[in-house]
Order: sequence, then structure tokens, then C-alpha cells
Amino acid sequence: MAIGYDLVNSGFVGAQIVIRQGNPRLPPTARIGYVNYMTNLLEIYSSKVASGELLKDDAQEAVLPQFERIRTELQKPQKKAWFRKPAQEAVQGVYLWGGVGRGKSMLMDLFITSLNVPVRRVHFHAFMQEIHEAMHQARKNGVDDALQPVAKAVSDNVRLLAFDEMQITDITDAMIVGRLFEQLFNAGTVVVTTSNRVPTDLYKNGLNRQLFLPFIDLINQNMRVWELVSPNDYRQNRLSGNQVYFVQAGTEARTKIQEIWQDLSGGRADPLVLTVKGRQVQLPAYRNGVARASFFDLCSRMLGPGDYLAIASAVKVLILENIPRLSRHNFNEAKRFVTLIDALYEAKVRLICSAAADPEMLYVEGEGTFEFERTASRLREMQDAGWGQ
Repeated sequence: MAIGYDLVNSGFVGAQIVIRQGNPRLPPTARIGYVNYMTNLLEIYSSKVASGELLKDDAQEAVLPQFERIRTELQKPQKKAWFRKPAQEAVQGVYLWGGVGRGKSMLMDLFITSLNVPVRRVHFHAFMQEIHEAMHQARKNGVDDALQPVAKAVSDNVRLLAFDEMQITDITDAMIVGRLFEQLFNAGTVVVTTSNRVPTDLYKNGLNRQLFLPFIDLINQNMRVWELVSPNDYRQNRLSGNQVYFVQAGTEARTKIQEIWQDLSGGRADPLVLTVKGRQVQLPAYRNGVARASFFDLCSRMLGPGDYLAIASAVKVLILENIPRLSRHNFNEAKRFVTLIDALYEAKVRLICSAAADPEMLYVEGEGTFEFERTASRLREMQDAGWGQ
């Protein structure tokens, strides 16, 4: 018996992935798809430059041959094998790292949308949470090694994994990631990822880091490490000089925020679920380091400092909508908002928001107004054109 899911964003209507009964089941939201074959990546990139969709960037162009190399290898026909699944040819992936806003995620998206093999693009943190959950389910079935069937379920259903924002700060991730990726690489799964850190800085100063170091060796053996050195911060440039704090004025503010969201994210988004000490914290919309949520989503729910620190470490830009006036009537929400802003401020997260009043007029009466003055000052500072650089 098999469990089937419709492919998400598939070019083949009715196609399914199949996970055999007994294997840990991956979430139905898994973004696995086939897309139509196009021309080579340099031509695709050049056409977007010619149309004005992209600005020509020599550093970005220099990365394209690495992705084209993988693309060429994946297009080769598989060797036939009688009565068994043919072995996948080993193909070195790409570990693309560099400063924020340099176009790493854009280049990865350009690459994966040109492929005609099963591919999944996912935020690295969300992927690791799925792995932990699948291992938990596998243990319920009494398997000796919960990781083995989980890794097999992944490699059986995708040819290429594309990770956004590889970073490892949690010891539970650090202790299994080496074995997980060893099994994926051995199965022929190709991995490409973006990161803000060079591999040798992953899990830096982490607890029991010596047990994590073999994973860095795996990266260097199975992926080509490439630093994207561009002088341009496109994310910052898009916002530089533009309004980022909107005092709500009907549809106008909503329209402007929607335009910013569309520009930064492309309009497509999935929820990002973070697990903090066993609890789930959800950002309703996330794409390419940009998250979108309402004040209710983040401040009216029972969240604490650890949750806000996790959010601040997971996103580069946060669009926060519908901040109300604050007072003794919503004192708990106001305290959470202060904690959220502190976390975003310390992490240099770019904040775009809509609110019922200017920062200095958000909290004008009731307990906590004095303490809120610092928050109002930070909200002003975070509107500066150079914030987050």
C-alpha cells in the first residue's frame, strides 16, 4: 500500500510522490515539483537583466557555471537497472555563502526553476524540524535507528534539495546533521544551499562542537563552497530611502506594504514554523529571508523572549502589520511587543510595519509608558535608510 501526495507546483498534473507504508511520512506541505526545461542559466539571467528585472552583477554571473554544471549532470539519462532502482550518480552540490542581500536565494531559485527533476526548496531550519518530527514518529514504530528510514524517505522522493539559510545553532540539529547528510549524499541526493556563514563557522562555539566537525568535512567533500562577493546589498537598496513605517490610513498603507512584500518576496510564500523548546512558533508567510505577520500573530499569543530570539535569528526582514495603540488594556501584548522589538533590534533585522500611530504616540498612558520610550526610539532608528547594514 502506498501513500500519495499531489506534487506542489508540478508541471505534470496528477503526478504523485509515493512514500511506502512504514516509512516516516513527510509533511504534505513538502514543496516537491517538476518544472519545465528551459535554456542555459546564463541566458536566463541575461534575459532578466535585459528586461530590467535584474541588475547585471559580475559576482552573480560568476556563480552561474556552478549551477549549470549540476544542471547538466542532472539532465543525463539514468543508467537502466533490472529489478531495482538505478543508483544515482554522485554530483557535487553548491554551498553558496556571503553577506545578506547579495542575491544568493535569487540565484538558487533561478537554478531550481530550470530543472526537470524532483526538487524541493525549503528553509533549512524548517527542514530540520521535519526531520526531528519524522524521527519521533519512527521511534514509535520501534525502529533501532530512527534516522535511517527518515533519510531514506527524503532521498527516495527528491533528486535535489535546495536549502535557504543554512545555519546551525541548536545542539539537537548539530548532533544528527552529519549522519543525516551522509546518508543523503550516499543515496545520490544533490544538495545546494545558501548561508551567511562559511562552512567552518557553522555551529561556532557550540556545545560539543568536536562531534559536529565531520559534517563540515562532508560539506567540503560533497559540495563546492563558493563565496558570493558582491558590493551590492539589493535587499537594503530596495528599501533605502523608502518609507518603512506606515501610520494606518486605510487601503493606502496596505497597498504600499503589499508592494514591498511583492518586491522582496516575489509574492510567493509558505508559513515558517519554528520549534522553540518543544513549542511551535509560526510566521504565516516567509520567503527568501523575508517574513510577514500581524501584531496579533506575534504579540497577542503567549510568546516569550526565546520565541522572539528565534524569530530574529531566522529572518532578515520582518513585515509586521496592524500594530494597535497600546495601554493598560493590552498591557501584556505591549510587553511582548517591547521584547520583540528588542530582539529584532539586537539582531539588526529590517522592520517594515503599519501602526495606529507614530512610535512616540503608540503608548501614551498606563503602566510601562516610561519604559516604552526606548522602544519608540528604537522604532525610529530602525526606520533609518542605513539600518541593518
